[in-house]
Amino acid sequence: MSTPYAYFQGQIVPLEEAKVGVMTHAFNYGTAVFEGIRGNWNADDGCLYLFRMREHYERLAQSSRILGLEMNEEIDRLCDLTVEIVERSGYEEDVYIRPMVYLSSEVLGVRLHGLESDLLIFIAPFGPYLDIDKGARCHTSSWRRVDDTGIPPRAKVTGIYVNSALAKSEAELNGFDEAIVLNSDGHVSEGSGENIFIVRNGAIITPPPSDNVLEGITAATVVELAANELGIETVERSIDRSELYIADEVFMTGTAAHLTPVTEIDRRVVKGGEPGPITKDLSRLFFDAIRGKSEKYRQWCTPARVRVAS
Repeated sequence: MSTPYAYFQGQIVPLEEAKVGVMTHAFNYGTAVFEGIRGNWNADDGCLYLFRMREHYERLAQSSRILGLEMNEEIDRLCDLTVEIVERSGYEEDVYIRPMVYLSSEVLGVRLHGLESDLLIFIAPFGPYLDIDKGARCHTSSWRRVDDTGIPPRAKVTGIYVNSALAKSEAELNGFDEAIVLNSDGHVSEGSGENIFIVRNGAIITPPPSDNVLEGITAATVVELAANELGIETVERSIDRSELYIADEVFMTGTAAHLTPVTEIDRRVVKGGEPGPITKDLSRLFFDAIRGKSEKYRQWCTPARVRVAS
């Protein structure tokens, strides 16, 4: 039987004991940064593979630096703690690990300086975020992506995800699966929680970080797989909304979404409404990699084995 654990206030405790007070600064003002790390269950190996864990913690450190927060733990230590939490929790299914650096002072007042930081990590079961087999129906959101001069999208700031939540709810309430958000210049930025790619005439294209895009770890994985295994280099350039309608293939990537084909945008079917050949090839390569089935990319995976009670 699984029992979730967390790292909280400097020690590993049962998740039910990891509580913050209502006056916690991060709770009141969104002054926190976070990551999402996937643990992908491989039944044949009896193991959860934590995908690109170190890169996620490096990005957490980057986000903390942008907001001026103190991470207070070395990355090696955080990796060890994460494996410990996963193994103790005992899940035999896909999981999601959430590390967060947050302002823990219980004070009122809008600021980032002169407050205490803390770090927590928790785990939860987490299946598919979008329908990977069927593909996602998307619409272009009326909400615009937050600009780098507002809340830096290069950092995973908790407060910025109100922007994502507005777009996601609008999409679902209008009968779609996911939103595609444009930036203030009208260029395609990303989904509510995913990077976006299009394929045109055999070329893979994705918006650059300067279009207010989070520098995705899953996206970087797909770019590397496309170059190494398919011989296709990815082009970073701005994408207009109308170009989505004439793309040969469209897909989204993210820790939660994995690699999800997009089959419809704004009620326009993407080339037959089925995942295209490049998307299918990348999906096969990606899922083999994240579950530890690809020896070539095994370095991306950190094994965590369920502990058997004696």
